Formats: sequence, structure tokens, C-alpha cells
Amino acid sequence: MARVLVTGATGFIAGHVIHQLLEAGHDVRGTARSASRGPELDRVLSAYAGKPRHVPIVEADLNGDKGWAEAVDGVDYVQHVASPFPATIPKDPQELIRPARDGALRVLKAAKAAGVKRVVMTSSMAAIAYGWGDARPNPLTEAHWSNPDNLRDNTAYTRSKTIAERAAWDYVKGEGKGLELAVINPSAVLGPVMSGDLSGSLEILTQLLTGKVPASPNVGFCVVDVRDVADAHLRAMTAPEAAGERFLAAGRFMWMSEVADVLRASFPAYAKKLPKGTLPNWVLKAMTLINPPVRQLIPELGRERHVSNEKARRVLGWTPRSEEEAIVDGARSLIDLKVI
Repeated sequence: MARVLVTGATGFIAGHVIHQLLEAGHDVRGTARSASRGPELDRVLSAYAGKPRHVPIVEADLNGDKGWAEAVDGVDYVQHVASPFPATIPKDPQELIRPARDGALRVLKAAKAAGVKRVVMTSSMAAIAYGWGDARPNPLTEAHWSNPDNLRDNTAYTRSKTIAERAAWDYVKGEGKGLELAVINPSAVLGPVMSGDLSGSLEILTQLLTGKVPASPNVGFCVVDVRDVADAHLRAMTAPEAAGERFLAAGRFMWMSEVADVLRASFPAYAKKLPKGTLPNWVLKAMTLINPPVRQLIPELGRERHVSNEKARRVLGWTPRSEEEAIVDGARSLIDLKVI
């Protein structure tokens, strides 16, 4: 079995990556901005696995060099999952772009220096499907790249993912040649949470189930289960043919109203809080003044972004769960943990 470093170990996707790595028998180390988060991570992982779990944590921040050499020392593979994903959009886009890009390069350079075999980097569908305006291909594939300069069809977050992934590929093709890189590009990640420390993507469920959205906004997204995103990371780590490739880990496009319908059918006790009807675009824009997380939906209004996951299925042997299962299991975990 291999020794694997997982960056941003306390995050939503990272927790599932760690869980699956441990289940597969790998030796796992993690990074976090504060090593003090280690005991809580162990508690969360142990509760989810139903058995004791311990993952040593090295303190390392995407914004600085400290800790990274220690983190990658003796490691065979790096799962670089850490990246800023805010609930609200910062006023300065560089608050997201800089740590995403510089952090990716920092991890890759440390991995190269330590003789790591391969880095699997978590990017996003955001690095593929944005900035196209009305000229979006249908479906989008790994051959496509977002245009971060088209600000009307981007947020600071989507721009940060494109810029960071571009920088990573440029590095391994140049200065970092010899270090293998594979990239996973997930869509909106739902599925079961391990704790109340939530990822921004789960705002989709919390906004709906807590009645914060009076009617369904005219937005949609491709849905994928976090367990399947983690599975794609593990497959991309060891499959020989995954080196030098990017993989869309994404399911089918669903309108917010469709997600609400799935929740309504599975959780009738929440039916009164779930939205009915469609929210006019101008109302959604007005809501951003009192509900800041909604602001990230503005570039999505009326836009359908369809993708193909054929490459992940073919090359990695990836078989994702249904979108409905991701939605229902995600909501159930939020309810069980009393997040909503």
C-alpha cells in the first residue's frame, strides 16, 4: 500500500478521499491550516467509519511555504484537494485566485522536490464550463477550458479554478517535468456530510431545506455524489493511463426546481419549507442584498451547462451513483447532524 498526503484534510471532499484511502489500506497523512484540528478530524472520520481512525496532521497553509516539505516527505502520492471555496464572494477576486493558484504550485513544487510519483489535483467543472457565454459546447468535455476573462459568465471562484488548473499543467509541462499530474473536475458536489463544517456546494440543500429560497430560482447545475468524486480521485491516483489527464466527475444537469422535487418526495416533513413555483430573476438579484450566498447563482440564471463523463467511465472505470441518491443522502446527513 502507498503513503498518501491529502491536503485540506478537514474539507468535505477530502474527508471522503481520506476515508476511502484508509478503507483501501493506504497510509494517510493530512494537512490543515491548524494542526489543532487533528483530533476533531479523527473523531469525525471514526464516527463515519464506525471504527477508530487517526490521521496525522501537518500544519501547512496554501499561502505560505511552511510545512509543505515536511508534509510531502516520504510520500508516494499527493491528493491535492485543498482550495478556497467560500460561502460568499469576496470583494477582491484575488482573495480566491491567489491562494488557489499559488497554493497549487506550492504543493506541486514540494511534491517534485520530494520525489512524489503523482499528484491528483481537485479542480472543478468551473475550469471547463464558464466564460463561454451563449457559445457553450453541448456537451462540454475535458477538451474544453473556461475563459476566466469573460467576467459576465464567471465568479471569483470559477475564475480561481481555471487559473489554478492552468498553472498546474504549465508547471508539470515545464519546470516540474517528470512529476505526474492527474486532475479531477467535479460538478456540484452533494452526498453525505461527515460533520457540520459544510462545503459551499451544500448551500444548494441548506438553502432549499431551511426555506431561505421562497421559490425555485431559474438556475441549475450538474450533480455528483461526494463518494463518487472521492472514488475518481483514488482511481486517478494509480491508473497508469490517468497520468497527464483531466476527468469530469459530474452527473446530469438538474434545475433547482428538480432538486426541490426530489427533496419533497423524500422528506415530506420539510415540504412546507421547500420552494414551489419559479422565482423571477429580478427577485433573486434583490435577494443577494440580504442573503449573500445567493450572489454566486447570478451567472447561472437561465444557463444550462451539460457535460459528458464518458472519459472518466472509460479510462477510470468510474460508475457514479444516481443524482437522486446524492441529493437524498446529502439531505439526510444534514438532518441527522442537526445542521438543518
